[in-house]
Amino acid sequence: MSRDLAALEAFYERELDSILADAGFAEAHEALLRNLESGELRSAQRDPDGTWRAVTWVKRGILAGFRATSTVSFEEWPGGAFDRAAFPPRRFALEDRIRLVPGGSAVRRGACLEPGVVVMPPAYINVGAFVGGGSMVDSHALVGSCAQVGANTHLSAGVQVGGVLEPAGARPVVVEEECMVGALCGLFEGVVVRRRAVLAPGLILTASTTIYDLVEGRRLRGEVPEGAVVVPGSRPASGAFAEKNGISLYAPCIVKYRDAKTDAATALEAALR
Repeated sequence: MSRDLAALEAFYERELDSILADAGFAEAHEALLRNLESGELRSAQRDPDGTWRAVTWVKRGILAGFRATSTVSFEEWPGGAFDRAAFPPRRFALEDRIRLVPGGSAVRRGACLEPGVVVMPPAYINVGAFVGGGSMVDSHALVGSCAQVGANTHLSAGVQVGGVLEPAGARPVVVEEECMVGALCGLFEGVVVRRRAVLAPGLILTASTTIYDLVEGRRLRGEVPEGAVVVPGSRPASGAFAEKNGISLYAPCIVKYRDAKTDAATALEAALR
């Protein structure tokens, strides 16, 4: 960590009242946003053992911005906008190499979009989020506050990648590199989708959702393994009433794993057949 980031961490590692009372708050807040937008700073990080965790002081800094400012009008934004002064809509320049297609999308300040990201309208990317280079955020998709999306990942139309600000220690949703997330998927409660995974359209996954691995014969929670191809499934509900009425429960299933030569579309097509 650079000296500047270490100083920023020390600034935000204090009690909230002390942070807000500091005369240097405005300068620290701007530094926080700049470093988040550049990717030098992340609101969640991956430890050497592969565990993802929230960077608590960064989230505390974001929360301080909400506490420190009031709601203002951003009249220059198409259609008008009213939000906390600390987090205006982010503006991009051509040299940022971001394709932000016209049609009503918005990116809040404090979100990082690496070069090569494409955002189709309308989509929304919230403060503290990270979207890796070459990724697609398709129409009606949400990348929530502090959510992490790796490089070369496709978030299809209507995907909801849940975010979280409070409590500060709560892990956001993480989707690692080279994943394909099918249309209308919902990812919530800090679930982690490991690299090269493929999620069929319509899946809803949370940290407490049981995922049935039909390949390895195991149950998983909170994490989709690397290269897994997951499709919606069902299992019989227990009890005489459920049996009598043919009731089944939602049960996402891993039906195969991608190999090095199989692209996401091919893997999903084969799985759904």
